[in-house]
Amino acid sequence: MAETDPIAPHPTSGFSYITCALFSAVVAVTVVGVCLYGYYIGYTLFDWVHFFVMYIVTGLGITVGYHRLVAHQSFDCPDWVKRLALIAGGWALQNSALVWGADHIRHHARTDTDEDPYNATRGFWHSHCGWLFYKTPHRLKKYEIRLRRDPVILWQHQYYWPIVLSGLVIPFCVGFWWHGTVMGGLSGLLMGGLLRMFMVLNSTFTINSLCHMIGSQPHGTQDSSRNSWLISFISFGEGYHNYHHTYARDYRNGPLWYNFDPSKWIIYALSLAGLATNLRRLDPSVF
Repeated sequence: MAETDPIAPHPTSGFSYITCALFSAVVAVTVVGVCLYGYYIGYTLFDWVHFFVMYIVTGLGITVGYHRLVAHQSFDCPDWVKRLALIAGGWALQNSALVWGADHIRHHARTDTDEDPYNATRGFWHSHCGWLFYKTPHRLKKYEIRLRRDPVILWQHQYYWPIVLSGLVIPFCVGFWWHGTVMGGLSGLLMGGLLRMFMVLNSTFTINSLCHMIGSQPHGTQDSSRNSWLISFISFGEGYHNYHHTYARDYRNGPLWYNFDPSKWIIYALSLAGLATNLRRLDPSVF
């Protein structure tokens, strides 16, 4: 029997207190901790480099790994490359690649409807991060079918929380190693761990919110998606969102050579090294 969408009077079916508490704790500890440490002790050049390196690694884990590899299958790669990408993506605290990918497939399949997890028609707050705090009746198994055939995705889903924790432990250890003190380890945790996590979360959130509200629609007006070259600078090329919604499986979000899209450059570089194959272009399919 074919699976049907459950009938619900509202697009959400209950507030998730656990998710809200988790994200509130991350925000509070990050804002308060980073500011207090900076005021009373201060950060070194190494701490800032540590932050930017971890920001880039984690951000690309989401854009290249979670988004273009898992959700859209815009290219193929060896399992060990996929594992590394999904570990980096897991450090972003954006759920496992299985859940993230299924939600994103549903976003493309049902854009701007109540079934769209980050439905922009419900306003900035909902599409930016408010959707995370509500349980939904629309998280259906049909969006996971393809993803569940991949053992690497299932492996990352099983070990998601240890991967998240490793994304905090490793920065602490790096800070401790460099500075040689526990307080140095704390600076690593704050900059390479928590602040990096907070910033990557919001760089992803801006795609779900601002790129459905602000920008141009040169490739299609079938939904609210928009191009914003400015947002691409903080989201590793994801800002060309109108193009992406038109050609969802294209490994490029910015198709032109001068479009700022580090994610496509990484994928192309992997292909030159023989580590990425079947780079897809101009493919509009979602599933």
